[in-house]
Amino acid sequence: MTDLFCSALIELVQHSRTLSDEHHRQACLIFATSGLLDKPTVTPLNIMLNSLIDTAPDFDQPIAVLKHCHERIRKQLTTLQKLLNHLQQHGVDAGARQAAASIMRYFNQAAPHHHADEEVDLLPMLVATAQDDDARLLDQLMPEILSEHAQMDKLWQTLNKQLVQIAGGEITDKTAALSAQDVNQFSSMYSAHMEKEEAWIAPMAKRIFSEEQMKQLGAAMQQRRGIQV
Repeated sequence: MTDLFCSALIELVQHSRTLSDEHHRQACLIFATSGLLDKPTVTPLNIMLNSLIDTAPDFDQPIAVLKHCHERIRKQLTTLQKLLNHLQQHGVDAGARQAAASIMRYFNQAAPHHHADEEVDLLPMLVATAQDDDARLLDQLMPEILSEHAQMDKLWQTLNKQLVQIAGGEITDKTAALSAQDVNQFSSMYSAHMEKEEAWIAPMAKRIFSEEQMKQLGAAMQQRRGIQV
């Protein structure tokens, strides 16, 4: 089993954690531990997948959930880079199609929820609560964060069109399948954006939010994903 396919499979199970349908999640685990994978890799992969699910935070820790989303985004960006390298060596094979589908699944479904968590709930709550130096810092950071979200969404739309063709096997020319410039620009912007939020936004929220505000934020995030509060 290739690293590229493993990355895509792990993300599938991770993504299932945000769904309300427990059967979907269990189906992913059954697939991961079935005979569809090479037998020598089943046991360690099963352990790894269960570990990923068990250690994911609950929505009563909303800032930890947002940080966990960032870690999942970083894994997807790594898979995207691996896909770029894989295409240059092997072209659009089954592994490339699986990885492209996994990346699209995350950035078309989970990532928009994450951006909405910040734009609709987290940042407005911070603005309503912050005072003095915190308020002045937010005045500086908010326009940057919102602008970066818009830029990343635009970059993603460009990448998504390329990945749709890869996942559908519509492109066979490995040099034309995925733009290295688009991949690098998207990855660089997202990485810097997450570092900014983790350095300033998350610590501020943890410091100034009350317990009730944390519950409110977590409940809003659950509802956005269709999870019963």
